Amino acid sequence: MNLKIKNALVSLSDKDNIIPLLQVFKKYNIKIISSGGTYKIIKKLGYNCIELSKYTGFKEMLDGRVKTLHPKIHAGILHDRKNRAHKNEMTKKKFPSIDLIIVNFYPFQKVVRNTKNPKNIIENIDIGGPTMVRAAAKNFKNVAIITNKNDYTELIKELDKHKGKTTLRFREIMSSKAFGLTAYYDSMIANWFNNKLKIQFPERKTIFGRKFQDLRYGENPHQKSSIYISDYEDKKIGFEQLNGKELSFNNYNDIFSSLNILESAKGKACTVIVKHANPCGVSENRKPIESYKNALACDPVSAFGGIIACNYRINKKIALEINKNFSEVILAKGFDKDSLKILKRKKNLRLIDISKYQYNDGLPIKNFDGSFLIQNKDKIIIDKKKLKCVTKLKPNRKEIEEIKFAFNICKYVKSNAIVLSKNFSTIGIGAGQPSRLDSCKIAIQKARKFFPKKIKNSIAASDAFFPFSDGIKALIKAGVKIIVQPGGSVRDQEVINTANKAKIVMLFTGTRHFNH
Repeated sequence: MNLKIKNALVSLSDKDNIIPLLQVFKKYNIKIISSGGTYKIIKKLGYNCIELSKYTGFKEMLDGRVKTLHPKIHAGILHDRKNRAHKNEMTKKKFPSIDLIIVNFYPFQKVVRNTKNPKNIIENIDIGGPTMVRAAAKNFKNVAIITNKNDYTELIKELDKHKGKTTLRFREIMSSKAFGLTAYYDSMIANWFNNKLKIQFPERKTIFGRKFQDLRYGENPHQKSSIYISDYEDKKIGFEQLNGKELSFNNYNDIFSSLNILESAKGKACTVIVKHANPCGVSENRKPIESYKNALACDPVSAFGGIIACNYRINKKIALEINKNFSEVILAKGFDKDSLKILKRKKNLRLIDISKYQYNDGLPIKNFDGSFLIQNKDKIIIDKKKLKCVTKLKPNRKEIEEIKFAFNICKYVKSNAIVLSKNFSTIGIGAGQPSRLDSCKIAIQKARKFFPKKIKNSIAASDAFFPFSDGIKALIKAGVKIIVQPGGSVRDQEVINTANKAKIVMLFTGTRHFNH
């Protein structure tokens, strides 16, 4: 049913793009009710407007905390136009109908981003705005609700098309958006309180997100997909794309996987190459060019069409090396002019500057049909208190540092995970196998294919314990000299005996790194 708009209540924190609204209101003789800064701007622009306090006959109080919370406002919004009893009550009270609400809320998000002062943040929790929005959204059969300035154009089109009226479908769509906004707004507030109180797993968990963009499709062409940002800065993803096609679902998935690994790299130049969310090459080196070459050399076949992520600035020399192979995305902490010229020769190559990317401690979430799992991030590399050398042979200090590197990388490899390392570079990775022995075989196979000489005296890291000695025997036979694993199997002693017999070093970390 199309309804004529006679009275509109406008209350805006963000007053951009208000003039076209005022013009269309004048065109269709729509009376405006407003207060505070919005009222002043409307009057300043030369349009008629009734001040809210004059409309209700009640001055706002408590520093503006109470102004729209008045029966004349909420009765005007909530009454059912077809209900006789409602009509009679409204007539007795001389309360007019309010047919359109245009509201945006106090800038809670902006305040949270710009201050840590709890008092200022709490003062910017809007009460009256969400209350009006929920009332109007509930009564969409009689009232239109606009909560986003991007919908002003749609409202104007609607009024022009229907000569000052709105359709039921339009009102219902706007109602859906309005409830989405109030839920989003309240979720941000609830999460702020949980963060403030250090409550990671509250009884009721709300996840807020703003759509950043639609993607061409999901993991496969028959799946639809979008990316959402769940952060108080919800209009920027945190990095800047400088070249190439739009990013896909799979691109984003690989990008976030590579950024997680980069976050854990401290000090040295680190290069991460990811394919299907698994690292296929990781290297740390004082020289960025060597870091890149070593990461690529780990598995150049798997690296084809992958994601390259660097915690350093790309220069001409590195760009020339990168351009020798096909990659989908390059992430780096900046690109110099010469490197951009070289890399932009490939029009589809996505170049992304991550120099301003901010890591946060958001909780990883896995969603299912009617439930979801949440856990905190796996940030432990090696707890020195739990680290235990269980063999007769002991590692030296330099070897301990590389043991940390290998064990850290294996926590980002899909389980079961085996990582072979030499000189702070991966030389073989076995990922995602139901059998740990199979993961060992794959890691060995990769190393033998690309590093037949380096596998001798290399380090092997396992994300979980070895349930049998077969995997250990395969690694020893291949030439591994140090094995690091969590330990904890009922057959630990059998595995330790195998290591001692082969005269290799084995360490137990006491920490498991499953990644499913």
